[in-house]
Amino acid sequence: MRPLLGQLILALHLGVIAFNVAGLVVIPLGAALGWRLVRIRSLRLLHLGALAVVALQAALGRACFLTIWQSDLTGGGREDPLIMRWVNSVVFWPLPIWVFTALYLTVFAYVLALWWWVRPNSRMSSRTAERRSETHTRGAPR
Repeated sequence: MRPLLGQLILALHLGVIAFNVAGLVVIPLGAALGWRLVRIRSLRLLHLGALAVVALQAALGRACFLTIWQSDLTGGGREDPLIMRWVNSVVFWPLPIWVFTALYLTVFAYVLALWWWVRPNSRMSSRTAERRSETHTRGAPR
């Protein structure tokens, strides 16, 4: 059961990594192409929060809690299934921790800058804003 949980955590970890990396590219690209999706506040907050956790863990010199959980559950050894070992080799690079710290802090600074370059919508939805705008213009004298 423990190895299965470790594999599920690895799958979750891959999903988080894909979400974080995709956001780095999709947000500025989507803004240039006029995609509304990249301005959804809740998605942007989730992206910012996920990368804040990564940057904080790196700044504190700690490994990602998902990595620790996976390793604790699977043992992180040669007994892991071949695909899991291959995915681990793609996800976990044998570099000094300071490289990851610098990388994660730089990426987090970039994501913070994206809040100014590609502003998310205000708290109210764009549809609500459109309805309010239409209501105010209908009642206004022409």
